[in-house]
Amino acid sequence: MSGRPEKQKFKKRPQSENGNRAKVLILVGAVIIIALISAIIFLLINRPKDEPRRNVVVTKDNAEKVVEDMINEEYVEPGYYSASMSTVWHFATGDAISQDAYVENVIENTNDIYFDVFLADNEDDAILKSPLLPRGSELSEIALDTPLSAGTYDCVLIYHLVDEEQNTVSTLRVGLTIIVEG
Repeated sequence: MSGRPEKQKFKKRPQSENGNRAKVLILVGAVIIIALISAIIFLLINRPKDEPRRNVVVTKDNAEKVVEDMINEEYVEPGYYSASMSTVWHFATGDAISQDAYVENVIENTNDIYFDVFLADNEDDAILKSPLLPRGSELSEIALDTPLSAGTYDCVLIYHLVDEEQNTVSTLRVGLTIIVEG
């Protein structure tokens, strides 16, 4: 053995083997591109509806476009509501009138309302059903329809926002604590 490293011999691949490798790489690249295009098309077709536009400044240049957009917008029932009420109601006894319970339907609201009160663990049986409260009216000196024994109760007050025919447009749920003293 001489002090020289031995030369390694490399075999040259036949041209057809290199050609096959190039074809496979091109095919894999094409499949990846098709998959990406398909994913983009799928996402564009199934994207959520655009949020309603707000704070659009109308100018003489865009007035016709803004009017057209407004005409083509989907109608949304009124349903804005600001809750004005006490959230802890005290009763001397289960059948007494509360001196601190009130619910107001402020004049700025868009709908008349009525509400039902349920024990938090039983929303099948209302313990209070209110009359209709027109906008700008208030209900106070509230008594429960179903008397409760002494204790503290976690409750849910469900507002029903109604249209002119008194059909429910939407509801609003508010937590409420009822305390019966004795």
